[in-house]
Amino acid sequence: MSESVSLPALGESVTEGTVTRWLKNVGDRVEVDEPLLEVSTDKVDTEIPSPVAGIIEAILVQEDETVEVGTPLVTIGDGSAPAAPIAEAPAAEAPAAVAAPEPVAPTPVPVAAAPPVATPAPVTVPAPVAAAAPVTVPAPVAAPAPVAAPAPVAVQASAAPAARGSHAGTSGYVTPIVRKMANEAGVDLSTVSGTGVGGRIRKEDIVQAASAVSNAVAAPAIEISPLRGTTQPMSRLRKVVAERAVISMQSSAQLTTVVEVDVTRVALLRDRVKGAFAEKTGNKLSFLPFFALAAAEALRAIPIVNATIDGDTIVYPAQENISIAVDTERGLLTPVVRNAGELDLAGFAAQIADLAARTRDNKLKPDELSGGTFTLTNTGSRGALFDTPVVFLPQSAILGTGIVYKKPLVVTNDGLDSIAIRSSVYLALSYDHRIIDGADAASFLTTMKTRLEAGAFEGDLGI
Repeated sequence: MSESVSLPALGESVTEGTVTRWLKNVGDRVEVDEPLLEVSTDKVDTEIPSPVAGIIEAILVQEDETVEVGTPLVTIGDGSAPAAPIAEAPAAEAPAAVAAPEPVAPTPVPVAAAPPVATPAPVTVPAPVAAAAPVTVPAPVAAPAPVAAPAPVAVQASAAPAARGSHAGTSGYVTPIVRKMANEAGVDLSTVSGTGVGGRIRKEDIVQAASAVSNAVAAPAIEISPLRGTTQPMSRLRKVVAERAVISMQSSAQLTTVVEVDVTRVALLRDRVKGAFAEKTGNKLSFLPFFALAAAEALRAIPIVNATIDGDTIVYPAQENISIAVDTERGLLTPVVRNAGELDLAGFAAQIADLAARTRDNKLKPDELSGGTFTLTNTGSRGALFDTPVVFLPQSAILGTGIVYKKPLVVTNDGLDSIAIRSSVYLALSYDHRIIDGADAASFLTTMKTRLEAGAFEGDLGI
């Protein structure tokens, strides 16, 4: 025997509800008080429990459909009869109902054929009609009504996916409670992608969208520059930098080679010793001294990168004088770390810190900005992964170091590959192809890469 479960009254002023999710499917077994489905109204979202135990025979209302209180939602039976045979029963009963009148039809014939009784004829005609009435009224005719009920259910079930599909092509159905949540949270529903059935927007989607909105609101406002809409003359330093950059690009054949370096061991060493380093030297130990030391060693091994052009000759300097690009309010300046090939990490850290501070305070001597043979620019200090820096003539190369950041990399140990989170950096070498070939640039960068990835700088700390 089957029993229908209807939408109950969920509040005094609640007249309808929306089926948001079915927790059971046709053919599933349910126990008493086990949740059947979730329903949403303009006042509450709740689960509807099963009042009886049995097998789900038919789901009468599909997800995202809104129905009035008292509407049958699902049919639960004892599982003794499957839904399909019940739907076919009316077809078998139909011939019996049609065949029943045939034996009734002959009975009026002999009655109407009696000629002596002319007046009673109207009386005898109702008699057969009365006899026929019980044939059409009995249970066989009344029974098909409930039996035929599953047929419309099958039609609804097949039509429901189409209805849901139409929602999927639009913005998705929004229940009253979800719409209320969106309004209270200040969430624009047109910007929310629903994760429910057919693209339906659920409470979880609103919570996530509201969180994004609050984070966006909490972001600091960007300070608008007063230079917008103005015209300013170029400073003398800006004119010099602009002129030299154009001359460099027009008079040399520049290109850039980039390598990626795993600096995890350097990062671990730095984290381990930076406290003691700062205490003993008075300077912070950043990644830049490591890059400068590795570059100085590579310049000594591959001197063509440190060389310059003088007419038809190539000049190989006896020292590695590394210019350090420093960004100031006045513009870009490049003070020089002299005899860089003789320095350790402490020496680089001290000279870089001193030169950078005096450059920004405009306290450099003129000769401290000249004589460089190679330039190092740390674009990673502003968050850049890498760039293609312009060579400062008469130098022949410049190295750009990107930001050190963590990423998954393939690591090989004992011949086995694995993926691990590593500290990585990009090194970009721009060079003058008139005297430096691609092989030279690659050798220089590979030398640096090998040195940095080994991370054996304990003896070079200088403390």
